[in-house]
Amino acid sequence: MTTSTANGYSPLLSSSIKTTKQYETDKASKPINNEMGQQAFLTLFTTQLKNQNPLDPMDNQTFVAQLAQFSQLEASQSMKSSMDTLVKAMTGDRMLTGSSMIGRMVGVNGGTAVLQQGRPVSAYVNLPSGADGVSLQVVNSTGSVVRSQTFGSQPVGDMSLTWDGTDDKGTPLPDGSYNFIVTATSMGQTKTITPDVMSQVISASNAGTSDGSWLLQVQGGKTLGLSQVQRVSN
Repeated sequence: MTTSTANGYSPLLSSSIKTTKQYETDKASKPINNEMGQQAFLTLFTTQLKNQNPLDPMDNQTFVAQLAQFSQLEASQSMKSSMDTLVKAMTGDRMLTGSSMIGRMVGVNGGTAVLQQGRPVSAYVNLPSGADGVSLQVVNSTGSVVRSQTFGSQPVGDMSLTWDGTDDKGTPLPDGSYNFIVTATSMGQTKTITPDVMSQVISASNAGTSDGSWLLQVQGGKTLGLSQVQRVSN
């Protein structure tokens, strides 16, 4: 049964009719997808073939061009799928790498030498031109030099330094944080070199990083990114 008003206008019909403002609001609220998917392309292409003019069919050049376009679309979708898989794999690898660093020793440029239970502390310095002589000073938390070591001529490359946790008299020093000051002399000139001090990783986290990269907290309170680690040892 159809209801109508005296002028023949149906209220049921009016409820399905939208004003211009309502139409624009609905249109704005719906997401616009300007990308044509594989199925949509095939549907459009086959429809075009079915409805072409038999007296003026699509020429070979146009046909080949559309097939090439389809091939590009298919390759693009395949590449996107491959990239998604790669990103997932890299994320999983990052998680494994970050968590596996806990408890390991990493080289921290300018890091603090943490002495624990008298265990030796190692460090490395890079000598791009070699050196006629190298010296190491160990400084405690009050700024006093508690140990001095000198080394002779060194070749180009990395030099390993080790402090056994004792002072100049061979007396064991208390556990705590110390700093290494390294100087190298070459051709009569002396310069200070910042060492990479081997420090133990005590925690790892990627929480709060915009790109999901891992941050490592090492003994001595310093935090560094996984990409900043120059060397790793057990």
